[in-house]
Amino acid sequence: MPQGHQDRTFWIDTLSRIAHPVLHHLSNRQLKAKMPVEGKLDDRPMYTYLEALGRLLTGIAPWLENGGKEGEEGRLRDHYAEWARQAIDAATDPASPDFMNFAEGYQPIVDAAFLSHAILRAPEQLWNKLDSRVQNNVIKALQSTRTRKPGYNNWLLFAAMIETALYRAGADWDRMRVDYALRQHELWYKGDGVYGDGPDFHADYYNSFVIQPMLVDIIEALESEDAAWASMKEKVLKRAQRYATQQERLISPEGTFPAVGRSLAYRFGAFQLLSQMALQHRLEASLQPAQVRCALTAVIRRMIDAPGTFDEDGWLTIGFCGHQPEVGETYISTGSLYLCAAVFLPLGLSEDDPFWQGEAEWTNKKAWSGQSFPIDKALY
Repeated sequence: MPQGHQDRTFWIDTLSRIAHPVLHHLSNRQLKAKMPVEGKLDDRPMYTYLEALGRLLTGIAPWLENGGKEGEEGRLRDHYAEWARQAIDAATDPASPDFMNFAEGYQPIVDAAFLSHAILRAPEQLWNKLDSRVQNNVIKALQSTRTRKPGYNNWLLFAAMIETALYRAGADWDRMRVDYALRQHELWYKGDGVYGDGPDFHADYYNSFVIQPMLVDIIEALESEDAAWASMKEKVLKRAQRYATQQERLISPEGTFPAVGRSLAYRFGAFQLLSQMALQHRLEASLQPAQVRCALTAVIRRMIDAPGTFDEDGWLTIGFCGHQPEVGETYISTGSLYLCAAVFLPLGLSEDDPFWQGEAEWTNKKAWSGQSFPIDKALY
């Protein structure tokens, strides 16, 4: 069996292993009854369930929308797409025992945005196929987040992403929330493909967890609505490409990467932007799609195989490589961890895409074995 096919099968199996408990129980309206809540603060049950739904779907969405339609993959994909729609219904139906908190505290704006990003990434499967009752419930839930004030940092993009989903839904949307987020991030650009998280630079993975994936997709969705937004697109894409190249170079020959910054419990979700650039065929010319796949596969294997990554019932546990509760900040709980699914975005590419073809060594594997490898340079 070709290596690319083996890797795709491994990715789908791993994604299924991660997604199954969340979507199975939520589709049956039993998530709150069944999901454990690990974390350091007693208030996490207010937020953790929407975290699990929004974060998981933002990663699984491209596969649901454009993944394989034949054979076992097609059957599994159809099954998960139906579960995902039932899950969205359960989460937004006020009569559901799993109705989620969109309007109390500040955390809901974060995960309503991840749910919005999922709808943007899979408009056919996660929006058009919802019946009008569910669509109306989703719109009401997203609009209810407007009572929350986002922080003066990457959170501005959460507000903007929610408005972008409302735009796509044909609902009332707020241009000001979008414009403010885009203009502030332009002011917060620090150089060489990196944005500040607010006015300051943070040495962490938030350029990939949130900032650049949302910037790219918001501008792509709304560029026709404002000439100023459209004028930002080329710069935003060049910066995203540059940061993705940096991300590929962070992956060691052994499939490890630096444990730097906060939110390390999101595990390989740290590579969302690299995965998104691969999905969108926007990798810089120095990167072969196959080398990105091989690098990401090495990271996924390294982390998913660590003992203690899952509990005895298949739920993710807090940790970076295994179960390491001390790695979780106070805002981290079980639902938070499902942002790891963002690494799986390239499953939205067909099996015959170059990403899934052949084998290629990634940059650091070449560099540390004495092979020729491309020199690096800053983005000016």
